[in-house]
Amino acid sequence: MAPGISIKYSFLTRNSLFHSRGFPYIECIQKPTEIKCLRASTNSTLQHHEKYCIDLVRSRDYEGFVCSLLLPEAARRSSLALRAFNVELAQVKDTVSQKTIGLMRLQFWKTALEDLYRDDPPVQPVTVELWKAVRKHTLSRRWLLRIVAEREKDMEDQAYRNLQDLETYAENTHSSLLYLLLETLGVKDINADHAASHIGKAQGIVTCLRATPYHSQRHMVYLPMDICMKHGASQEDFIRGSREQNVRDVVYDIASQAHIHLQHARSFSKKVPNAALPAFLHTVAIEDYLERVRKVDFNVFHHGLQRRNPLLPIQLYIQSWKKSY
Repeated sequence: MAPGISIKYSFLTRNSLFHSRGFPYIECIQKPTEIKCLRASTNSTLQHHEKYCIDLVRSRDYEGFVCSLLLPEAARRSSLALRAFNVELAQVKDTVSQKTIGLMRLQFWKTALEDLYRDDPPVQPVTVELWKAVRKHTLSRRWLLRIVAEREKDMEDQAYRNLQDLETYAENTHSSLLYLLLETLGVKDINADHAASHIGKAQGIVTCLRATPYHSQRHMVYLPMDICMKHGASQEDFIRGSREQNVRDVVYDIASQAHIHLQHARSFSKKVPNAALPAFLHTVAIEDYLERVRKVDFNVFHHGLQRRNPLLPIQLYIQSWKKSY
């Protein structure tokens, strides 16, 4: 992806991610006495956990960070915890040298989720903040586990066979995160869920497009194979950064599907409760990318697409003020 979003990005060095027996950022071994200490943590420790999540999201998911700032205060901290959790999972694949190590890290998160739902979370900034969010909003375990399970499948490191596979990945990751954000806002509404499903799919598709230049430099291509075959575009075309028309046609088809999902999501706008709208602010960033890639004639390698939009915070604020998505 471009700066701020990551599905398959590599951001940290391998050594910085492993401090205790191959697991990320473990501060101490989990013991009952230490869990009691967690519950009686000083304000400075709790502030450290919160700051860690804020810094992580701001540096790795800038768009999500700005969107979180525009949520109601009661949901803001929990949103940052959820996004920090998502970032931790999203960067696993590209920060390990072997699939087995990546699966070990994901197993850690699966175990951590089970522990925090037993009020026994590992003493680690993201798990502690996530535990607090779960307790405060009674967040559904299945959405969190579904995100981890989908990341495990993605460790196979293969291109999506078709657009439907990419949509499934997006539904299980991005849409699941939106369902959890709706829960932090206290929203239980079928129309909001339908909108979240389509927005998540649009976001996942756009994220895949944005990440293409990054992956191509590393000789990896994850774009749906059926669309590439339809236009006669090979993986080699993307690896060498081709600007040929058939490559642009692939990008056009994929971007068009993201736009369709965005339109479907907006078809529910009159039925979605106002309380749900802050969870859908990411549509601003999705539409911004789709418009910019259109202006460069679907050249996904155009350097302008890799730059952050400096007006995005203002655009998000305006959208928030208009109470729309």
